Amino acid sequence: MQQRRRSRVFLGAVVAGLWGAFGVLPGAQAGTVTVLTSFPKELTTAYQKAFEAQNPGVKLEILNKNTTAAIAYVRELAEGQRPDVMWASAPDAFEVLARNKLLAPAPETVNKSAPAKIGNYPLNDPHGLYYGQALAGYGIMWNTRYLQAHKLAAPKEWSDLTRPEYFGHIAISSPSRSGTTQLTVETILQGEGWDKGWSQLLAMMGNAAAVTDRSFAVPDGVNNGQYGIGIVIDFFGLAGKYSGYPVDFAYPSMTAVVPANIGLIAGGKNPDEAKKFMAFSMSAAGQQLLFDPKISRLPILPYNLLKAPAGYPVPQDVAKRAKVQFDANLSEARYQVVTSLFDQMVTFRLKELQAATKAIQDAEKALKAKPNAQGSALVRQARDVAYAPLVGADNVKNEEFLELFRKNRRDVAVSKQLTGLEQLWATKARDNYERATKLASDARALAK
Repeated sequence: MQQRRRSRVFLGAVVAGLWGAFGVLPGAQAGTVTVLTSFPKELTTAYQKAFEAQNPGVKLEILNKNTTAAIAYVRELAEGQRPDVMWASAPDAFEVLARNKLLAPAPETVNKSAPAKIGNYPLNDPHGLYYGQALAGYGIMWNTRYLQAHKLAAPKEWSDLTRPEYFGHIAISSPSRSGTTQLTVETILQGEGWDKGWSQLLAMMGNAAAVTDRSFAVPDGVNNGQYGIGIVIDFFGLAGKYSGYPVDFAYPSMTAVVPANIGLIAGGKNPDEAKKFMAFSMSAAGQQLLFDPKISRLPILPYNLLKAPAGYPVPQDVAKRAKVQFDANLSEARYQVVTSLFDQMVTFRLKELQAATKAIQDAEKALKAKPNAQGSALVRQARDVAYAPLVGADNVKNEEFLELFRKNRRDVAVSKQLTGLEQLWATKARDNYERATKLASDARALAK
């Protein structure tokens, strides 16, 4: 018996010594890095394989959530139970995490060969809490065969998408469900200004065939010819193009180039090895993966350090042409207002918006053939009613108004107040579209 006890003690000491030698204790999370991301499987799988091959014994666990859900997920978890890395396109999402003290600095992961700015936009957070890992711009993709079959010209500017010939040919995802779409919508609002931006967006959305639940559904639909045109972040269009689909992509002049970011989550399970992954993603090897046709993203490193495909967009060149200097703080401040307004005016009222837009377009066509001053006045009025934002520019500068949308919706009083406001918006949007449809129909009647 004594011999057996001595053997068990010896065996326990050997096992403990082995655990200690590798720096791991039973039940600890060392060896697994959990990455919270909104990025598609094509990208995450490529990075997972490359990183694990370079770091034997370290496993990369991918937790895929849309950006809004990812923020909520991190906020709800206790310290020590959170994922290790946040990796997403939306800079304002990282501002939210930083403000809530949910990011930790990791300056040793930054690649010093990357530029400090892309255009006038800082690559990394000035406070050192998150870092640019790739670059992205916002634009339009289209299926070349679809446009040829429907005898449509390729759109180049956002304003092109308001033209009547594109009615029923456009797809977009909901910004409340897609961080990349929220950035696209915000870019238009910042570039055109609040009132003009919403007017243009609503006229564009009147031509929409669909508002999808997830951002991936738009490029997939354009790639397979379900939709002719998609409003997307650049890597969706470029990935389709370089993967051999009959699609192309253009950056409108009213666009922006901003970093897709990576950051260390405070209170994660495995910060040391998480930093290894962050450093790898910004290394030359990690940046080269961005040129994979299925990924097709813009790298942060200069092209003289990489092997870029011929004709691939150069980020600094795109940034020089872009007219919008994106303000992440402004975007973050009004994020919930913008996404909620879009849902109430577009996502949940698409049929009514489509009907108003078609009535306006039909009236304008009839009045062009047979001009009528009263009819022209009515159709202008219809446009003003249909394409006016439900919240004015002054309201979104009101801190008290914005603060309401930042409050926790789990609070019964807050939830009731916000729900009531959104129902009011939904009713007003429906009434506006019905009124615009009637005005446009009356205008058309005068052209007969």
